[in-house]
Amino acid sequence: MNSAYIYNNRCSGVATASLLMSSRRVKAFSPFSFLFFYFFIFSFFTSCRTDDIIVYMEDIDTGAPAAPTEVKGMYVLCEGNMGSNKATLDYLDLSAADSTVHYLRNIYAERNPGEVKELGDVGNDIQIYGSRLWLVINCSNKVEVCRASDAVKIGKVDIPNCRSVAFHEGYAYVSSYVGPVSISLDAPLGQVWKVDTLTLQVAGRVTVGYQPDELAVVGDKLYVANSGGYRAPDYDRTVSVIDLQTFAVERTIDVAPNLHRCRADRYGQLWVTSRGDYFDNPSRLCWLQPDADGQMQPGGQIDVAVSDMCIVGDSLYYIGVQFNYNTMRNEHSYGIVDVKKHEVITTQLTDAPEAASVKLPYGIIVHPQQRDFYLMDAKDYVSSGELLHFRSDGTFDYKVRTGDIPAHAVFLINNIK
Repeated sequence: MNSAYIYNNRCSGVATASLLMSSRRVKAFSPFSFLFFYFFIFSFFTSCRTDDIIVYMEDIDTGAPAAPTEVKGMYVLCEGNMGSNKATLDYLDLSAADSTVHYLRNIYAERNPGEVKELGDVGNDIQIYGSRLWLVINCSNKVEVCRASDAVKIGKVDIPNCRSVAFHEGYAYVSSYVGPVSISLDAPLGQVWKVDTLTLQVAGRVTVGYQPDELAVVGDKLYVANSGGYRAPDYDRTVSVIDLQTFAVERTIDVAPNLHRCRADRYGQLWVTSRGDYFDNPSRLCWLQPDADGQMQPGGQIDVAVSDMCIVGDSLYYIGVQFNYNTMRNEHSYGIVDVKKHEVITTQLTDAPEAASVKLPYGIIVHPQQRDFYLMDAKDYVSSGELLHFRSDGTFDYKVRTGDIPAHAVFLINNIK
């Protein structure tokens, strides 16, 4: 076992000392007492909590030269395999405080030692709004809110089966599957919860489609991508449109089955991904655009599989992992889409051999000015992943070990305190 992992034995120090003192008198015991004594020791230690794993922070020097930019650092949220309670938060220090770039692996536990179960089960989204860092922890049914500057916890909001978060004018909007993790045609409709970002009080909730995932704000409307993932093969295929002034669903837009990502570009368009049905209906990238009356409508689709994306300027960088039950294989894809022209301009982000070694591309984030980019490799889902850094021309720079299933990242800008 790696030295960074130890089992947390929560036995009382006083009780342990008493046991050690008692052990010196064992030779005076009768045979019955001797057996009773060892039964007591066995019962005591097996009753102690040895099932929790503490992952201590590691400071990893990448060796890459550090140069100051407007980006101070980058938080990486690692999902952790579902049911393992191993979601972790990593931090890439880009501040140039040292001459090289450092990667701090698992900072949440150290910054928040009072949190018994640490971050929780399945980290599903991470965003910064104002001076606060928001962490959506799906199967722990909570949103953790921390100081963006150092990830020290401020509070939390309890939301069942929460998925993603978006912000608008002092409120956070969190999508929720509502029901437990269970594949069933009886799975309930989802909801969006409205949370005051200062008080962390729930200000309202509204029912949307089945199993809503990502959501995005354009103007005074909130658009929610409904997946219906629990109701397979009867997937949802709609985007719910919420009027933020009334916080009510005003209509739905039919798009494609099993929607997932939902991102807005600088032209007021929405880019929504469809995961398809994993059989004969493949994954697609769809765009929605406002009509003459300002109503968002389907604009078209591009035949590429997109599992994650990052929009910078007119460029939508994407990675795709498409699984097909007919072939029982994952197919990987990379590329850039011009959001203004609605066309793929390249199906390659880099020709560096290090990119070909990525086993399971799971996340991508692109520097908003420099356009260097990071790929997150989930590997086999149950062991440490990797973060790979590439310069804007695709040249490989470095890679570093992360927590389990690195999936979501957000840049910390220098003016955030």
